[in-house]
Formats: sequence, structure tokens, C-alpha cells
Amino acid sequence: MAILGSLLKGGIKLRKMVDQEKRLPSGLQNEELRELLTKAQFTELGRTFDFERLLRSSGRFHSKGDLYERFRQQVPIYNYDKIFREWWHRAKAGEENVCWPGKTRYFALSSGTSEAATKHIPITRDMAKAIRRTSIRQILSLSNYPDLPGKLYQKGILMLGGSTHLNFNGTFFEGDLSGISASQLPFWFQHFYKPGRKIAQNPDWNSKLDEITRQASSWDIGVIVGVPAWIQILMERIIDFYGVETIHDVWPNLMVYTHGGVAFDPYRSGFEKLLAHPITYIETYLASEGFIAFQAQPNRRSMRMVLNNGIFFEFVPFNANNFNADGDLVENPQTLMIDEVEEDKDYALLLSTCAGAWRYLIGDVIRFVSKAESEIVITGRTKHFLSLCGEHLSVDNMNRAVELVAKDLNITIREFTVAGIPYGTMFAHQWYIGTDDDPDPDQLRDRLDQRLQELNDDYRVERIAALKEVLVKVLPAEAFYKWMKLKGKEGGQNKFPRVLKKALYEDWEHFVSAQMEFER
Repeated sequence: MAILGSLLKGGIKLRKMVDQEKRLPSGLQNEELRELLTKAQFTELGRTFDFERLLRSSGRFHSKGDLYERFRQQVPIYNYDKIFREWWHRAKAGEENVCWPGKTRYFALSSGTSEAATKHIPITRDMAKAIRRTSIRQILSLSNYPDLPGKLYQKGILMLGGSTHLNFNGTFFEGDLSGISASQLPFWFQHFYKPGRKIAQNPDWNSKLDEITRQASSWDIGVIVGVPAWIQILMERIIDFYGVETIHDVWPNLMVYTHGGVAFDPYRSGFEKLLAHPITYIETYLASEGFIAFQAQPNRRSMRMVLNNGIFFEFVPFNANNFNADGDLVENPQTLMIDEVEEDKDYALLLSTCAGAWRYLIGDVIRFVSKAESEIVITGRTKHFLSLCGEHLSVDNMNRAVELVAKDLNITIREFTVAGIPYGTMFAHQWYIGTDDDPDPDQLRDRLDQRLQELNDDYRVERIAALKEVLVKVLPAEAFYKWMKLKGKEGGQNKFPRVLKKALYEDWEHFVSAQMEFER
């Protein structure tokens, strides 16, 4: 396959043909909105909100802002419950031309960790193509990484997702997005793709890991793709099975790790203990609703948004004017186009897509680090910010604090979560730290509190006011994975929630108490 490897490497030099670097972001997004409205104007949703008239009254000779202003006035904002109740359930029942032309044949089961029941996210043919195109763009961007040798493009790519087995109910297929994507891999990619179709279809997570472990020594892996916690578990299994020191003793050509879904920083120290030498980390932002962004340049901790491939973005300033204390949108929130945002401010994302999502609140919060290059970082979820009394603690703050504490105490923290709880007449934060080391809980608590105060001024102020205590329970990392298994969210793209609220917190606390009682 050396010739194919050379062809792939040569193809990477063509990246500028598909790059968006030379166009203004606002121009790309205006064109994207117009194209989406044009394609969807004769769907049931398009007729309801009169996309045809909207397009006609905002012709190409009008100001570019006219189209968006009319779109914003005519189309309501949706969350999942609202859009499914009003529209997507009809597509799921087999009705054609509901929110996007044609019949929706695939639905991705949401792999998030929210308290809601399993979500069915439509994956249209156009969205599947858009995801593949962005995946190719990401491959092309590897030409920006000068330290990657040519031999990488001849090595295997291990993609550790959920089961690729899709359930068919007579009307549509449903399963993990990774499974839907794997079912449509181009033929030329089959040689590179590991663990292969047979193993990938196995719905039993532990059985799948065991089979991958047994086969690992026969594969020449150059790239691994997956959620950090599960990739780390797999590598530990392989190292233990073969009785070696590092994963590079089994895969000497492993050079790239592509991750997404959660911040990698809290996992970094434990992950790198499994390596013999440094590798390149590349972050992606691939959600069930679409491929939103990817890291296009080395030595950055930001991702470039994809602005001309099936998604129109709106940005809602993430503040008390637009969101209540529970992270829900208020009526008539302020929404902005990409040319109206500011750097270093948090925004919730709204998506309109070629899968029939319209002004859809995805639930993620991002921050622009470079408006000119459309470079963003994910700072959390609308529901995963913790602000009982004005501390405004973001998941970004939490990830960074946990990373620093792990270094301070020379321990590996594999998982964590936090809940806000009443404490007398005031409040407290209850932390749960998953580690297989044996830190002193009081020292860990004090260091965590100190780091958070250094990172967040609002938190520091509230620690001398309404936030009266920080509590820490140290648990084995396995406890987090056991709970995920009980919830049917073991492996693949599933992530443990960083902030627990209401019923989810009560359920978790009951589980932790039972575990601690059992261990006594």
C-alpha cells in the first residue's frame, strides 16, 4: 500500500484548494445561510416559515445583513425537545420533506451525558457527505504539521467509537454517529481502518476491547482516534496484556492522537505515562449535529470553524441577559452572526444545518481566540457551568484546575465531577475526584480550591462570601466507569458529566454512598 500512502501524502498538498483562509467569514456564512434556505424552502418547515418569501425579499442585491435579519425574525429558536416534538418526530416516523428534502434514513443516538432520554439526531445524506468532506479537510491540514514523516500516511488508523452495528426498524437506521460514519467509509480507506468492521460492530464494550487487545500486535497503528478516557483504558489493557512498558512497544509508529468530546488537559499526564516518546495531539469538534471545527495548526489549543460546509452558525452571548440560572435560554435572546462576535467572550452556539436543524441550541459554549481566523475553544456546556451564587465556574476553569492539581501532587486524575449543594444557609461545591493514586483528601481539596481562586476572580470573591465550603470525595476511577455502565453509556463516545445537577446528582450520590458502604 506504499503507492496509496504516497498518493494520500501528495493529495495533502492540495489543501489550499479547499481552504477558507482567503474568504471573509461573514461572506462564507451568508452564502451558507442562503444555500440552506434555498434547499429547504419547499419542505414542511420551509413552507411554514415561508423561506421562499424570505429569500425573495432578501435578494442578492440587498444588504448582506437583510437575509439574516429576516431569518432571525421569522424562524424561532429550538432546543432538542421543541424541534423533536414539532418536526423531527415526523421525519422519524418516515415522513418525507419535513425539515430537509427527502427521507431521513439515519438517526444518530446522542452519546452525551445529559439527564434527558436518548436523543435521535437526524443524519441526512447531505450531512453525511458534509462530515466526510470536513474529515478530508482535516486530513489535508496535516500538511501544516512539519514533524510528521511521510510514513505516517501508510499506517493504520484505529478509531475507537461506539458499536458500528445499526438497528433498522423498517423505516430508518439508528446508532452511534461513529457507527453511521463507519458504515459509509470509502473503499480505499478500508485497508487503513482498524479495528475493522467485524470487531467494530460488537455491541459489548468489554468484549470489543478484549478483541482489539488480542489483535493489537498485528496492526501497525500510526493514528488513534477516540475519547481520552476510553483510549487510555484500551492502551493500559494492551500494555498489560503484552507485558510491555509503553504502547510504543506494541505500536512503534504511533504518532498522532485525534481527540474530541471532552478537554484533553485533565487526562494528559496519565496519558503520557503510557508513551515512550511525544506524539502529536489534534483536537476535533465533531458532534452528532455536524462537524463544527478542527485543529488546523500545530502548537495551538484552538480549532478552526468550518464555515462553508452545510452549517450556518449563530452566537448567543452566554450571560445573565440571555440565560437563566439553569442554563436555559430566555425569550428573545440576543443572537449574533460571526462578524458581530468578540474575542475572549463566551457564546452558546445555534446551528442551522443540512440535516434539518434550524436555529438549534446545541448546548455547547465556545470562545473565540482569533476572530480573523475563526479559531475557537470549547469552554463548557450551557448546563454545565456552576454558578450558585455568582462564582461563574466554567468547565474550562475546572479542567485547568484539575490538570494543575494533578501536577502539584504528582498524581493522575482520570475523572472528576462537581455538584453545587446547599450548605447551611449558604452554598458549597461537592467534588468527586477519580484517581488510582492515594492523595490526602484535605491536601487535594485545599490545592483545588487555591487553583480555582487563581483561575477565576468571581470564584475567589464568592469563597469569602456565599460559597462557604469546598468538599472532596476521592474515588477509584473505576467507580466512574461502573456508573456509566449502569446508565448504558459505557465506552465509545460517551463522557462523564462534569457538572451534576438535580436528579442526576442525587442518583450519583446514592451510587457513591452504596459503593463506599460496600467497600467497608
